[in-house]
Amino acid sequence: MDVKTVLQFAATTRGLSLLIQALLNAAIPDHEADAFTPPRAEEPRLLDPAVQWFLGGLSHWDAEHFLFIAERGYLYEHNYAFFPLFPVILRGLAETILQPLSGCLTLRGRLLLAVALGNSALFLLSVVALYGLGRVVLQDRRLALVSSLLYCLTPANVFMTAGYSESLFAALTFGGLFLLERGYTFRACLALSIATAARANGLVNVGFLLYLPLQQALSKIWGLRKDNNRHNKCLQYTWIVARLLFTAALGTAVIAFPFLVFQYYGYRVFCTPSLSLEQVSPALIQLAEDKGYRVPDENAPPPLWCLRPLPLLYSHIQDVYWDVGFLRYFQLKQIPNFLLALPMATLGMAAAYMYYRANPTRCLRLGLWDRGANKRPDKPTPGFYSPRVFLYVVHATMLLGFGTFCMHVQVLTRFLSSSSPVPFWISAHLLLLYEPLLQRRSPPTYNKGQQRGTPRTVFLYLPQNPIVHLLSRWKTCSIPTRWILGYFISYWLMGLALHCNFLPWT
Repeated sequence: MDVKTVLQFAATTRGLSLLIQALLNAAIPDHEADAFTPPRAEEPRLLDPAVQWFLGGLSHWDAEHFLFIAERGYLYEHNYAFFPLFPVILRGLAETILQPLSGCLTLRGRLLLAVALGNSALFLLSVVALYGLGRVVLQDRRLALVSSLLYCLTPANVFMTAGYSESLFAALTFGGLFLLERGYTFRACLALSIATAARANGLVNVGFLLYLPLQQALSKIWGLRKDNNRHNKCLQYTWIVARLLFTAALGTAVIAFPFLVFQYYGYRVFCTPSLSLEQVSPALIQLAEDKGYRVPDENAPPPLWCLRPLPLLYSHIQDVYWDVGFLRYFQLKQIPNFLLALPMATLGMAAAYMYYRANPTRCLRLGLWDRGANKRPDKPTPGFYSPRVFLYVVHATMLLGFGTFCMHVQVLTRFLSSSSPVPFWISAHLLLLYEPLLQRRSPPTYNKGQQRGTPRTVFLYLPQNPIVHLLSRWKTCSIPTRWILGYFISYWLMGLALHCNFLPWT
């Protein structure tokens, strides 16, 4: 029933997002932004104007890069900041399911349809994966349900809907972590590896494959402490350590493989080029000259980054084209962008602070073991303060720190929303903690033959869709609830209004 509720709410929010962005895009004139706008490859066909009117808002800002790559392939140097999995999926949908529309839609029009259909389906997969992950890690149905419903109203909503890879990355990351928590290590490695083919920050997921096997190894070593057979204990220790090292090395290699292959491909294209400018459309060459974009040319000298000891194209692009680096964004003119990121940063800091306050000993022990002086607790605490949440809080805190100090800080909202469940877990935890409307107790029930007045279990009442329940009773909600839901819904709507009209919401 919970999965059905989550899917219905997710499908509803996807439909509303597409409708609202179309209306706002039609009502508000597009801002003339200095963004990547390549020339069109084909003349419009019968249905292209209608598709452009309804879905054109999904193609702005970075979405244009993904659509360009899906349509023409990788050409300009800065295109390589966008990883290939999402464009491949878009092109695949356009050339298979949407191929019958080719008579009345150009490839560009079919790619826009692929964005709307593909990201909607991927978002549904991601919300189911998040719910499953929450049930396993939190061991709390109510918290898993509320957090998944909040995810349907994610502040990064427009990036989950537009031609960005966030929905794809979230589905693979949450799905991979769910598989890892259930013990399917090999399948989890594959899912997280594929996620790295969608976004570079998938490399950070290596930490999960290093930490969880280490935690299991320490648990087994602790279980051998009473074994008096030294020879047997030594063999067991050797096997545990060897298995840990093998799992860590293999997991790291599998997850990093797509990133390394893509970097090698970029190196071959630009450092040992085989492309001549005569093979490229003159309109695209003119755009490169006007904007200063680099195109691979066998008759030109290789770029300077090719001569570095570690010639990583991705690092070069982030440095030169986006000016990404430590503290580079700490400028007075960027204060509005820091304010935009402040709510998400606050949620991340609140999660770390509250978890540490509740579990200081566990945090100091790095969560690797959770026991008293002589024994382990019989049953871990369910909910946000569960021992299994520790790793996710650390992961979110690391992403928060990196995003704040080393990235364009306004990206923090979508960066965390698509990479970590913690912003949604802490928001749901605060709602359940401080909202009286979600703390009503169900009427007492008695087992057959049980007398009135005898002790019985009383369950907390939870509506089928707690978020809709709270929104319909907005005036009676508590202040924390209004702040949390107000943040989610305002960003949900503002993103559609601003981003889809080339206004600064990236």
